[in-house]
Amino acid sequence: MSCETLSDKLTGYLDGELDPRSIGEVEAHLRQCVPCATRLERERRLRLAVQSQLKPMEAPEQLRNSVRAAIRAEVKPAPGRRGWIPTWAATAAALVLGLAGGWQLATLRGSRSGGDELATEVIAGHVRSLQGQHLTDIGSSEHHTVKPWFAGKLDFSPPVPDFSARGFPLAGGRLEYLDQRQVAALVYRRRQHVINLFVWPSGESNAGPSTISRRGYQMVHGAAGGMIYWAISDLNAAELTQFAQMTADELNGKSAKP
Repeated sequence: MSCETLSDKLTGYLDGELDPRSIGEVEAHLRQCVPCATRLERERRLRLAVQSQLKPMEAPEQLRNSVRAAIRAEVKPAPGRRGWIPTWAATAAALVLGLAGGWQLATLRGSRSGGDELATEVIAGHVRSLQGQHLTDIGSSEHHTVKPWFAGKLDFSPPVPDFSARGFPLAGGRLEYLDQRQVAALVYRRRQHVINLFVWPSGESNAGPSTISRRGYQMVHGAAGGMIYWAISDLNAAELTQFAQMTADELNGKSAKP
């Protein structure tokens, strides 16, 4: 199944309207296509947000009165058809409600955009990597093995810091899709914990680290040395913050000494 075909079936899949064969084809494609899986997750989040937060919204009273006055002035109901409303008036009323609902939906989209939406993508990428056998595309603890692997696969050269001397050994790397682009995913370990470090060009030199805790995961993100970085793990916040600070220092050209 192509991404274009899945796009045509996505709504039916979410609504539970597909036959078993089509469902199997969609799910097989989603397991192999990160962009489509990310799109599905976004659509699900939006539906849940609409159901839980989008409240009924009435048109302003002044506008409602204007519509009623226009109807009374221009149209007289035919005998035996009490309450009849002409097509144009019904259309106008629908437009009013549509604009009101659209405005509220746009507001809801805006409130969930930016860092909040990206954080959800980061969690989804981390969880996917822990399922099956897709933690790494190139499994190695050697910096000089992992870094060259990305050559030609991305439009930038990702840094691959070596933190093994500080107790965060490199485990490998893979490609990931975040923020509507391909990014580098570097995998580190801390005892039995997996750390995913996502990096891609930022366009800004520095942004102080921010910490997010959600769904049992800790995330620290910021920008340094022209790169955005997101670190995520079920590791405790203190150690993940230490790891993120080492990453920022490395991106800024500072040596991360043991």
